[in-house]
Amino acid sequence: MWARLAPLAPYAERGPIAVFFMGISSGLAFTMIGATLTTRLKQDGLDKSTITAFTLGFLVYNLKPLWAWMVDGVRLPLIGRLGQRVSWVLLSGVLVILAVANLAFVDPAASLQATIIATVLVGFAGATYDIVIDAYRIETLEPEQMGIGSGMTQYGWRIGSVLAGALALVIAARSNWHVAYLACVLFAFPAMIVALVRGEPHRRREPIKRHGARDIAASIVSPFLEFFRRHGAFIILAFILLHKIGDTLGQQALRLLLDDLHFSNDEIALYDVVIGFWAFWIGIAVGGVLYARMGLKRSVMLSLVLMMVSNAAFALLAGAGHSNLGLAGAMAFENLASGIGGVTVVAYFSALCDLRFTAAQYALISAAASIVGRVLTATTTGRLVDSFGYVAFYWGTTVAALPGVLLFWWMCRSGLIDRSIGSAGVAGEGDVRDTPQA
Repeated sequence: MWARLAPLAPYAERGPIAVFFMGISSGLAFTMIGATLTTRLKQDGLDKSTITAFTLGFLVYNLKPLWAWMVDGVRLPLIGRLGQRVSWVLLSGVLVILAVANLAFVDPAASLQATIIATVLVGFAGATYDIVIDAYRIETLEPEQMGIGSGMTQYGWRIGSVLAGALALVIAARSNWHVAYLACVLFAFPAMIVALVRGEPHRRREPIKRHGARDIAASIVSPFLEFFRRHGAFIILAFILLHKIGDTLGQQALRLLLDDLHFSNDEIALYDVVIGFWAFWIGIAVGGVLYARMGLKRSVMLSLVLMMVSNAAFALLAGAGHSNLGLAGAMAFENLASGIGGVTVVAYFSALCDLRFTAAQYALISAAASIVGRVLTATTTGRLVDSFGYVAFYWGTTVAALPGVLLFWWMCRSGLIDRSIGSAGVAGEGDVRDTPQA
């Protein structure tokens, strides 16, 4: 019996458990301006095009490489004594709490401008929180833990986002959206607690010393130069840009679909939390086993195919209409595929980083991973749904995921995957005690 449970033992290690709790906090801001805000705006009577235009707030996440270098090297006054990563976790966590509280008190029906500003502020705070949490995760985990740890982070992210979203729906149905948003700020605290308890990650390299304007300029440019000097860097970037288009488009329209199919807030919360929760948990466990047994390349390829097909499940749901069984099946398959992909794809992206520039480079990678889908979502999703209907729209998102699958297949065949790994994915790299300052 114990032998059968052996593949799950790495999930119980301290590093993966720590990044799991940090993932819970990472999902808060995204949820508050994502599915939760979509439902709030829909129930306030706004039209689909206006609602989907709010996804421009997500573009703040795609701009985070512009200030991610600060997380790598700018020492904060006073709290900086706690450590570079710890101090930035605390600062960005407080910013998220304040931004979400501000969004709680705006009234979309009274002022769209105030709501847009509040949404952008949540996006900025959440993006900063993500920068430091991702850097902390990569520098905490050993290369052999990247798959499990990345999966645990995604698991935490999904739990945090689902529970925060469900809590907001349930409270809003019984009180109002102001109280619902204020209650959700509790999910910002787990990452701060973990950082205070564990301290600085052991693989972190000392930041570059910055004095004059020329040194600061070099520190901003260096992470990008190091990445783009690698063999095949632009092909790798193309894959990062393309692989998530279908998923991003599909997920943004999901709450509109469920609302138009007349699912109640309680039904959405039930199937998203209960069915989605367990399917995602199984997906992460399966993803960890697949990553260990199949290796990076084959496990990533399988997960890309599964995530592409999961969009087709919502096309079938749209065709079936209001069906609790159909919603359960679609949520289960989508979360299973996302769980597997959360282990494999994120592990690959994490291994691409150079430990001298963890925050800046992962910010670049994660921002690029969704920017195309977010731009398309903000500018076309509402119109596409209105013009073609949900069934055709979701079949279209399935096809949109195909280029990323084909490109990764070519990258595997050409040997580019193996040549693209950075120092974060190499055993023995990054020990603070024996690594010279950059």
